[in-house]
Amino acid sequence: MHQQRSEPHLSPSSDTEDIVAILAPRLAYFAGVARTEHVTRAAQEMQVPQSTLSRAMVRLEQDLGVDLFARRGRTVSLTPAGRTFLSSVERALAEIERAADEVRADADPTTGKVAFGFLHTMGSETVPGLIRAFRADHPRVRFSLVQNYGEAMIERLRSGELDLCLTSPVPDAPDLVSRRLDEQKLRLVVPADHRLASRRRIRLAEAADETFVTLEPGYGLRRITDDLCQQAGFRPRVAFEGEEAETLRGLVAAGLGVALLPPPAVPRPGVVELTVTAPRAAREIGVAWLDGHPDTPPVAAFKRFLLSKRGNLLPD
Repeated sequence: MHQQRSEPHLSPSSDTEDIVAILAPRLAYFAGVARTEHVTRAAQEMQVPQSTLSRAMVRLEQDLGVDLFARRGRTVSLTPAGRTFLSSVERALAEIERAADEVRADADPTTGKVAFGFLHTMGSETVPGLIRAFRADHPRVRFSLVQNYGEAMIERLRSGELDLCLTSPVPDAPDLVSRRLDEQKLRLVVPADHRLASRRRIRLAEAADETFVTLEPGYGLRRITDDLCQQAGFRPRVAFEGEEAETLRGLVAAGLGVALLPPPAVPRPGVVELTVTAPRAAREIGVAWLDGHPDTPPVAAFKRFLLSKRGNLLPD
């Protein structure tokens, strides 16, 4: 009697969260009794005391305010309301089972999944090469790949949508763990017919009067571009802002400005890429993950693999 009185009880004003919290633990019991139409047999199959099962069914009917079963001793049969309820319960339990199977599969050491984010500029060559090398030893691990700019990926780390991300600049935040992996030199990209196109090297201050095309604010490369120009003693005049480095190269080729960009995966006609001698133009590439977030075996394996690539992350 004490156990029954201490259990939560539904009222007509209960909200959805209350209903779910109170009813959910009893749904599997209900489905088992409905399947066998016999309380004793259901209790044996589910390995619970018969008294526990009987009390759970009585309380479920009380909370719903409807009779789910017609009883004849320990034998029961579903009422019309019970059949209606069973149809939805079976769908709900099947969905829970599917979700459980999915998360178990994602955590499987051999065939699990890694949610991996990376910068757009890493997508054409660096990331495919990394995954190919990793899968030489882990051929069945699956990847969910997300390309985005740094700040957006950090937010997806925090929300649990990503396990790891390659980003730049390397983030410094108390809720994240980050490790520097490599460095990538940036070049001043100019149109092929530009006055500076005959040069191989340049001090960034020499481009102070040029029009720049850059990534939008919020992108790590945009912040680096602004900082380098400031170190060179000027603020860039920005004519166009984009979301992807190769789009900026196209704008440069069209004569619409110059840009500070990492090397392309494939040389692009119509532009010349100059080495910047001062200030030192480079960006750090690092891997980040959420501090305290437990790793599944495949995520832990891929993290170890990435950390082993320190100083050798980027293709030559």
